[in-house]
Amino acid sequence: MPQYENPWTIPNMLSMTRIGLAPVLGYLIIEEDFNIALGVFALAGLTDLLDGFIARNWASQKSALGSALDPLADKILISVLYVSLTYADLIPVPLTYMIISRDVMLIAAVFYVRYRTLPTPRTLSKYFNPCYATARLKPTFISKVNTAVQLILVAASLAAPVFNYADSIYLQILWCFTAFTTAASAYSYYHYGRKTVQVIKGK
Repeated sequence: MPQYENPWTIPNMLSMTRIGLAPVLGYLIIEEDFNIALGVFALAGLTDLLDGFIARNWASQKSALGSALDPLADKILISVLYVSLTYADLIPVPLTYMIISRDVMLIAAVFYVRYRTLPTPRTLSKYFNPCYATARLKPTFISKVNTAVQLILVAASLAAPVFNYADSIYLQILWCFTAFTTAASAYSYYHYGRKTVQVIKGK
């Protein structure tokens, strides 16, 4: 049986805020309002730091939903940012394609894990009920590194037109390093597979 939990925790609300900021950032980047975009991106980064800190230090704020919602919020934010920055000619198309392809596969895997860990009979209402926790996700170490590197590249790319270094060789090196960690992260999930999923047993 799944574990029943309260989904309305502060970390989960912060993750939802980060998801809500994604289209705002995308619009600002497409409109080339990079100064404001940098500020909004800093706010999104703050919500990421806070939700992790709160979940680690207050047991009542930790949830199975949060273990999926936090990385999902990161992936939605990163996908929107990379598409927008590619549209603005600040990040190359192949790198954005690689990142989004990996994220789409990981999101699909999360939905599959949710389906497989639901007790029968499986229904849509049960599937989409955030109060029923069936599995806790554990990101791999290289995946955490990859997320950090991707966000560093976003910050550097957003700042590039503001501080006039869009053609910097260091930015291009960061593209290559981001591509490497993205590929390594995808392989780590393929290699470790089930070790990244902890099925929750009901009490």
